[in-house]
Parts: sequence; structure tokens; C-alpha cells
Amino acid sequence: MRIRNATLGAAVVSLLLSSGVMAQTTGTTTPSSTSPNATTSGGSQSSKGQLAGQDRSFMENAAQGGLAEVEGSRMAQEKSQNADVKAFAAQMIKDHTKVNDELKALAARKGYTPPTEPSIMQRTELKALSALDGERFDKMYASRIGVASHEDTVKMFKEAAQKAQDPDLKAFASKNVPALEMHLKMARDLNKKVGNDDGDSKKSSKR
Repeated sequence: MRIRNATLGAAVVSLLLSSGVMAQTTGTTTPSSTSPNATTSGGSQSSKGQLAGQDRSFMENAAQGGLAEVEGSRMAQEKSQNADVKAFAAQMIKDHTKVNDELKALAARKGYTPPTEPSIMQRTELKALSALDGERFDKMYASRIGVASHEDTVKMFKEAAQKAQDPDLKAFASKNVPALEMHLKMARDLNKKVGNDDGDSKKSSKR
């Protein structure tokens, strides 16, 4: 009798396991939009027929960087008491908002929806920045949003200006390189004015 019950129990367990496997295979489908090619952080998958992978990556990173620049600079306008910091922040808001709008319009023509917020790492950094005040805020803003971000952005735009496969995207990147290089020069000048030395700025540029 015990053997019969054990056999019956084993049969029930086997049936339950097979049902679980079937539920996983039939009840959990993976849509094509969740493939590794789909973007995250507020962006949606682009039209694969219009943009190469590296071009989509550039647009995603450029959009996130521009949004972080504007958000950090708006924070500087509210929190900083330093006239030089406020002036730099105002210029960044104006220029990067314009570039962000141009990028958004170009992306729409290419069938790609760019992110609508900074990356997770950038949001973490912005949160850390928001916790600071006074001189500490000014130094971190100048170092991170000013120098480090623009070093990364200039490098990214220069690479896209040379290697982007889409001609419109290539022209967009090339057109904006001079202004971004000027931003970087302004940021380095500001970095010195707020008391950051060259060693600090070089360390801050390593993300």
C-alpha cells in the first residue's frame, strides 16, 4: 500500500512539474520589443531600417547627456550664489536646450524616440549634487557638470562626426562640435575660478 501511495505521489509531483514548465513556456512569451536591441532609460526602440546600432547609441547617449546638463544647470541657477557659476549655468541651459530640441527633431525623422531623462548613473550624480550647498556645490557642479560631462560629450560628438553612418546625424554632430569645445573651455575656466585644481578636474573626468 505504501509503495502504491509513493508511486501515486511521484506521479502527482511529475504532473505538477510538467504543468509548471508548460505554464512558463506558454504563459510567458517574449515580445520582440524586449530584445537586446530595445533601448532603456526612457527611450524606445528605433526603426532598425533607418539607423545603425552605433548611430542609435550616439543619439541615446547625446540625449541623456544633454538632459543631465540642463537639469544640473537649472539646479545651479537655484542653489549657487556664485555669479560665475550662474552665468555658466544660464549659457548651458540655453545652448543644450537648443541642441536637445534639434536632436529630438532629427530622431523623429529617423523613426527613433530618444530618452526623456538622464541615465541612471547621471540621475544618481544629480541627486548627489542636489544634496550640496555653497562652495561644495559650486565645485562639484563645475567639476562634474562642467568639465567631466563636456569632456565626454566632445569626445562622443567628434567620434560621431567622423564615424556616424547616417549623413544627417553625422552633420548634426559635426555642426555642434565647435560649440561643445567652447563649453569645455568655459567649464575649465570656471573650474579654476571655484577653486578646483587640475588634479581634481582630471579625477572628476574619469566616469
